Parts: sequence; structure tokens; C-alpha cells
Amino acid sequence: AVVSTQSTGDQQQFEAKVFKATEKANSEIVAINSYTAVYRSNVDLFFYVIGDSRENELILLSVLNALYDSISMILRKNVEKRALFENMDSVLLICDELVDRGILMECDATNIVNRVHVKTEDIPLSEQTVSQVSYDILKSFNWLSQS
Repeated sequence: AVVSTQSTGDQQQFEAKVFKATEKANSEIVAINSYTAVYRSNVDLFFYVIGDSRENELILLSVLNALYDSISMILRKNVEKRALFENMDSVLLICDELVDRGILMECDATNIVNRVHVKTEDIPLSEQTVSQVSYDILKSFNWLSQS
């Protein structure tokens, strides 16, 4: 979830408060201001899903698990900061498949990874042209005739 604040400074203060509340906590769920945060840490990364205080914690936890498991599959269980940054395009596609404008679209990590369709022999998204990306999208939806 994206937390809407009035300024960048407010956002940074909120993020610092979330990190401080979770860095040494013993639980996976923390209430901060009028928000509920679920989190998971691994090596040098923290993954957060933040929702309104009225949100169901189990749904937030399902989103977090789907996010983490999908990233873990793509990074081949090497969930570290460097590997995550090297595969940021895939991570952003995972987020896009997981949630759309705050609406949960998919919670199954295998389905998410299949939709992102990451293959080692594919050209990285950042190196593809717009026409290549468009062609791949149309082909994946079978909108192009097979020749």
C-alpha cells in the first residue's frame, strides 16, 4: 500500500518510524499511527506491506508472502539487496501483477512469476525497445497471428 502524506519530509519521517518500530520487534505485525504494517526481513532487506488500520492483517500478510515468495523465485532464493537491484524490472512487474491501485489481483507466487514470464534467455526489459515489448505483449495474448 502507498501511504499518502503531505510532503516528502512527512513520508521520510513515516518510513523512519516504521523501520524503527520493526527493526527489533518480535512480531510480523505492527500498528503505526492509523496504519497496520506487516513485514519480513531477510539478510539486508526489509519487505513491508502497509494498509489502513481497518485492513485485515491476514490479507496484508498474504500480499507480503506472495511478494516475498515471487521475488525469491525470480532471484532463485538469493534474496539480497544487490540481486534485487539487478532485477528491479522484474520486481516492479511482480508488484504490478500483485496489486493494482490498491486492489489485490493475485496471491499465488507461482502464478505471478508465470505472468511476469522471466526467463534467463530473454533480453532484459531495460534493454528491449518499445516495439519488442509491444510484440511480446501482443504475442502473449495471442493477438498476433501465428505464422
